[in-house]
Amino acid sequence: MAQNDEPLTGPELDYGPAGDADATRVVRAGLPEERPYEPPLPGPVFAAHYHLPGEVEGAPYAYGRDSNPTWTGLERAIGELECPGDERTEVVAFASGMGAISAVLLSQLRPGDVAVLPSDGYNLLASLRERLEGFGVEVRTAPTGRDAQLAELDGAKLLWIETPSNPGLDVCDIARLAEAAHAGGTLVAVDNTLATPLGQRPLHLGADLSVASGTKALTGHGDVLLGYVACRDAELAASVRAWRKTVGAIPGPMEAWLAHRSLATLDIRTQRQAGNALAVAEALLSREEVSDVRHPGLPGDPSHTLAARQMSRYGCVVSFTLPDREFADRFLSAVRLVGDATSFGGVRSTAERRGRWGGDEVPEGFVRLSVGVEDAADLVRDVRHALDTAANGTAPG
Repeated sequence: MAQNDEPLTGPELDYGPAGDADATRVVRAGLPEERPYEPPLPGPVFAAHYHLPGEVEGAPYAYGRDSNPTWTGLERAIGELECPGDERTEVVAFASGMGAISAVLLSQLRPGDVAVLPSDGYNLLASLRERLEGFGVEVRTAPTGRDAQLAELDGAKLLWIETPSNPGLDVCDIARLAEAAHAGGTLVAVDNTLATPLGQRPLHLGADLSVASGTKALTGHGDVLLGYVACRDAELAASVRAWRKTVGAIPGPMEAWLAHRSLATLDIRTQRQAGNALAVAEALLSREEVSDVRHPGLPGDPSHTLAARQMSRYGCVVSFTLPDREFADRFLSAVRLVGDATSFGGVRSTAERRGRWGGDEVPEGFVRLSVGVEDAADLVRDVRHALDTAANGTAPG
């Protein structure tokens, strides 16, 4: 089992032009040049408008819906993590992950176009599918596992990949899918929320766009709603940025500042969470009342071989199935170090019976567990105790 303070196996770390590893890069990403008596990370800029003499064209800041210095710092920082050393990378920050996802799909697709989406992805993709079909877009779906989306690419304008998938944690081969898609002129977008830029770099693997909810592991404290789109094509970035301006899906300056502040601990947090998640997953494997344990870091997981090739750490999420809804509810009532909450990626462990939301094709006893940065032995002990309590048919009052 990997130790909490050791990186999991995977591709070698990418080094920037100064020879900085990820652990160093995240601490300084997007920071301005140091100036005497100034803070290393300037505070949030609250502005609806700016002093704007002369012509508008070329002005770095003109109106608060268009741009903000606090966004600029965050976007620069994320770009340095998504594609270290590549100055072509542009990032567009949004008010939420769904804002970022919607911006890509709705800015790139027109009536008559074909989009290929995962059938097992984030459950709000179903709502977006209905919206797209209402606009005259043909939407095809296929599961993430076994690169099943390959069979649906013919004539597609855009391929949307989610790997690892949420909540099932299947993995697909980004490079293989991107190569096949580009051969037919298809644009490729990857939802990289679960992996983060330190766990997986879709643009390096051939994707045109890397999209994520910064609400999750990127910021990691459960106090920010945020999303972003990263790409290396200026025209593509401009179209996404224009969509943000048109619909007003802009991040608040305080949220952007909190997100930038949180990036400094991204390496430490995600390393520990990945190790903790593997420890919890291994403990779950030994329980006879638990089935279908999934985590890409498990050597026996169906996705492990592929994940080890394209991911440098395997994420904080573990999924598993308990005998029924009642058993799962008793388990969630009995854990003490794991909060019953949706979302994932936070420093505090959370879990939920995913079927309570509807929309995900999962058993009633399916649990998605987001593992935090608590002590691994304490988490394993708590999970085992909660399983014992649930198996005895009791739950704390």
